[in-house]
Parts: sequence; structure tokens; C-alpha cells
Amino acid sequence: MVYCVLKKSLLLGVLLLLSVSFAETVPASSPAQSSSAQASKAQSSSAQDFKAQSSSSIASSSSVSLPKWQTLPEMNASWMKGEKLSYTLSWGFITAGYATLEVKPRKDGKTEFLTFATANKTVNKFYPVHDTVYTLVRNKGLMTDVFRKSLHEGTFHNKSMIRFDRNAKSAVLSDTVFKDADQRKVKRSADTSVTIEGLEHSIMSAFYLVRTLPLKEGATSRFSAVSGEKRYELKVIIHKREKIKTDLGEFNTVKVEPVLDGDGIFKSSGRIFIWFTDDEKRLPVLMQCEIKLGSIKAELTKAE
Repeated sequence: MVYCVLKKSLLLGVLLLLSVSFAETVPASSPAQSSSAQASKAQSSSAQDFKAQSSSSIASSSSVSLPKWQTLPEMNASWMKGEKLSYTLSWGFITAGYATLEVKPRKDGKTEFLTFATANKTVNKFYPVHDTVYTLVRNKGLMTDVFRKSLHEGTFHNKSMIRFDRNAKSAVLSDTVFKDADQRKVKRSADTSVTIEGLEHSIMSAFYLVRTLPLKEGATSRFSAVSGEKRYELKVIIHKREKIKTDLGEFNTVKVEPVLDGDGIFKSSGRIFIWFTDDEKRLPVLMQCEIKLGSIKAELTKAE
């Protein structure tokens, strides 16, 4: 039982489970909608003048033909320039491990998100945990190109990857479980394709995307997510503004809860809450997952 709890608390136990909840968020009033409105207007005015129609329809048709994910705005949040957040993962009074979330900008209009989680020295002696998640996103809308995960938890060794092909409206998952830590002997392997509409994120890009939202108190946002072998419908509830204390100090925060509608990955995981700082940085200073045996927490200890 302890092993199971520690496993949940470490890897993505709080960080990734929490972020999955935000998995695909695109504001209801997206740039794609305004694009469509402008296209209609262009078609209407072009009917009045044939010459104008020829030139206007070329420009307008190129705009209309663009898929929605290509019309999303470029994200300019301060953390997009580079950031590293360090967390302590705990279960009750037990410090079970540590995790980091890192943002690395690139020069090609894309950004890398890196997540690493490990158990503390004591736990690692009898139940080693070393989990890494890599995400490559486009700066426009934080649309994920590649999501890659490598898990080493006790005797469980897994490597998986999701490639998003938005033009083909599919997310292709490759998942392999190995018999050994060196990942030389395959225990089982499977490839799966999930049909998407084009605006879906991976769990980590969704987590960062939520930090760009206004987080209006009392509001609820609904969106979809791709995680594992399925596409999920999710919602994010903005509860209230709270002042909380951590080892880093006192913060004015916004309390947020991700909820999965219907059956799925969160059915028995308990309620999940995240406290973002109530400022432009939207730092996730505290994340908590309530379970039957208490609560699992990820508390921010350092921000660079």
C-alpha cells in the first residue's frame, strides 16, 4: 500500500495528474472564430464588385482554409522566456520526493517543456523512481507537436510518445513497457491512433496554457484532452481567491479544480486542486490531490 501511494505521489502523481485535467483548453472566443466572421464579410462585399471578388477571394480563401489551430495567437507570457520551478512532493508529513518543471525557449517558434520527478534517497533505495516528460509545443496556442514520457518506478519501466498530426486529425501513441531498466527487453508494446478535432493539447501544454487564462472567480471552462489512448472531455472550475502560506512565503492565489466528466482517468483519483499566484506569472505554488489515505501535495520551493 505504501508503495502504491508513494508511486502516485512521485511521478506526475501530483504534477502530471493535475496538469492532465487542463488538457485542452481553447477559449470559447478563439481567433479562429473572428477569422470566420471576417471571411463572411469579405465574401459579402465581394459580391458587389467582380474585380474586388477576385482579389478578395484569394486572400479570404487562404484565411478560411486555415485550420483553427493555425490561427491561434502567439503566447507571450513572461515564463515563455525561460523558467525552472522546483517542488517537494509529500504525503502527509512524509517528504517522498522532488520534481522540477522547466521551460526552454527555442529559436524556431517552438518551446520545450521538461518535467522530472524522483523519490528521495531513502525511498529510492527500495523503490527507485526516475520519471521524465518532454513536450515540444508551437508558441502559437501552445499546440503540442510531440509528447514523450519515460517512467522508471520500481520494477516498472515504460516509454511512450504521442505525435500530434492535426492536419490528419489524429494523435498517434506509441507505448512500450520494458522488462529491465536499460530498456533492452520489451515486455509489451502497442501503437494507437486517437481521432482529434485539431485543438487538443498534451497534458503538459494544457497545464501551461491554463496559466495564460484570466481565471475569473466562479467561472467554469470546458475543453477536451488527449491522454493515454483516449480523448477526454474536461472542465476547470475557478473556485476563489485565497491567501496561502508556503516555505517561500505568503501568496495571493486563485484556487482551481480540474474535473473529468464521466468515466475516465480521474474517476477514483480524488479531487485535485491547484493554487496559482494571482498575478501575471500565475505560478503554481501548491498542488494537491485528495485520496482516501489523506492528501498528496506538490509545494513550490524554488522559482528561477
